[in-house]
Amino acid sequence: MTDTAPASGAAQPGTRPGIDPRGPRFTAGITAVLLAVVLLLAGTPAALWLLLLVALSFALGVARGVQHTWQSVLFRRLVRPRLAPPEELEDPRPPRFAQVVGLVVTGVGVVLGFAGVAVAVAVAAAVALVAALLNAVFGLCLGCELYVLLRRVRPAR
Repeated sequence: MTDTAPASGAAQPGTRPGIDPRGPRFTAGITAVLLAVVLLLAGTPAALWLLLLVALSFALGVARGVQHTWQSVLFRRLVRPRLAPPEELEDPRPPRFAQVVGLVVTGVGVVLGFAGVAVAVAVAAAVALVAALLNAVFGLCLGCELYVLLRRVRPAR
């Protein structure tokens, strides 16, 4: 069973596959731990390289979807088999957009870090850490909320 499998088993014809909403929260928890380590290592080359790893993880989520990140693989293999099926599935588009936001924040920190602006690594990690903790602890995905807001203000086509 994957975190994209519908709660009832097979996908209904004409419906978009959903993801287990617990998966993004789990992955946000892993990301939060990595970002906390970046802050603990602030000012060292290891902090920059770890932030690069986080940024590349976000890039994978952008390219393939949050359900295909290495953190999601851990969720599917280690955590989900021990849980009951989710009551509802989540649209994967908002979490994928959140991956874009995370990539932009951490990517700017990485680029500036390699350009010699060491403080940018810590600032980017701190901003991303706040968002990851909100998602992991409270289920509040800031990137997802931004996605919904942008969908509301975007002109109809």
